[in-house]
Amino acid sequence: MNDCYESPLSSRYADQKMKYLFSPDMKFRTWRRLWIALAESEKELGLPVTQEQIDEMKAHADDINYEVAQQREKEVRHDVMSHVYAFGVQCPKAKPIIHLGATSCYVGDNTDLIIMYQAMEIVRGKLVSTIRKLANFAAEYADLPTLAFTHFQPAQPTTVGKRATLWMQDLLMDLEDVEYVLSGAKLLGSKGTTGTQASFLELFDGDHAKARRLDDLIAKKMGFSSCYAVSGQTYSRKLDSKMLAVLSGIAQSAAKFSNDIRLLQHLKEVEEPFEKNQIGSSAMAYKRNPMRSERMASLARYVMVDSLNPAMTAATQWFERTLDDSANKRISVPEAFLAVDAILNLYQNVAEGLVVYPKVIEQRLRRELPFMATENIMMDAVKRGGDRQELHERIRTHSMAASRVVKEEGGENDLLERIAADPAFGVTLPELEALLQPSLYVGRAPEQTKEFLAETVAPVLQKYSALEEDSVEISV
Repeated sequence: MNDCYESPLSSRYADQKMKYLFSPDMKFRTWRRLWIALAESEKELGLPVTQEQIDEMKAHADDINYEVAQQREKEVRHDVMSHVYAFGVQCPKAKPIIHLGATSCYVGDNTDLIIMYQAMEIVRGKLVSTIRKLANFAAEYADLPTLAFTHFQPAQPTTVGKRATLWMQDLLMDLEDVEYVLSGAKLLGSKGTTGTQASFLELFDGDHAKARRLDDLIAKKMGFSSCYAVSGQTYSRKLDSKMLAVLSGIAQSAAKFSNDIRLLQHLKEVEEPFEKNQIGSSAMAYKRNPMRSERMASLARYVMVDSLNPAMTAATQWFERTLDDSANKRISVPEAFLAVDAILNLYQNVAEGLVVYPKVIEQRLRRELPFMATENIMMDAVKRGGDRQELHERIRTHSMAASRVVKEEGGENDLLERIAADPAFGVTLPELEALLQPSLYVGRAPEQTKEFLAETVAPVLQKYSALEEDSVEISV
């Protein structure tokens, strides 16, 4: 259909796996699983629920009669009760016990939690895949000297591989955050209208132990170890805020990477992948725009701003329950996950296909290297009996003059020639040129890269070696 708005996150960016998690079908199938878990738990705790009723519910767990539910919702204006009704139509024997003692948040909130944790597991897998691709890149270019920048001004050299370790380190921090929220995975359970389990205490004739045990049974049937110990009608909306804070962190890391790639592509040192028949500009046929990196930055900006939504929602909840969260979280939470899914697809694609131009890198580095070699030149001259203060002033003067030639006249950097012609240094031009080996100025960058890959990255990749790595396709 072309006459109705469709989110680009669904139509262009996110993968099918993530899109399905937030689909109506996933939601309503999970509702039915939760109703079955509730009925089974109530039966085990002695309520008059029969195995025949449970079997009937299981037989219709996945063949949802959507038309019946939709028609019923037009009449009663309540989505949960519409699906309770529709399930009952298919399960006449189980109809009296479906949703027994529960409130709408039993299915709504527990489903939201289940979906968010599964979505975060997808995010974890893609983070690991991205780190793996960057690790391969860093290993390949661990020793390749390149000009490093502070304030985007030439600074001391580093290596291309070392720069990639900075990107990886951000992602490893994000991975730790993902693991943290996954390690605390809990369900809401079945807490009732205000979180007191009053309806279940009534069903169990005042037996507190059974009311408490109900949560444990439901959690285990749904694959969780426990439920939140206390709640209002809903789980605390701080959890949504915590989840999106983690996604915002990933977006921040990806945006930093994408900005670096865009700057490097401008310098013609490193480029993102560019297909044979890809068009960079409708007007300028020669252009190779960093479209993927730009899209990463664009989506990352959306996620960082979107993460404020659950923060404000959590802050404005009244007592045990208000409904001003519902419409907001239906949009903000799914779209954050879909956007991060798209961001990590792009990140993997770019990291795997980065194109490096060593000759351009070397050319730029050698233009700046004479300035960076002055410290070594000065120290050697002092060793031969020179006066450090005098030599420092002479180097400052020569550097300013050479810089003026480059900036104002567009000439080549002639700093070495100026120093060689100055008798105070007592050094020839060939001797000075021998000092300009880029590898002499990268410090421990190659060693740091290899140590980081071996000691920090490798154990992480080994830990997740069993994770399946899906192929990534992006819409361009």
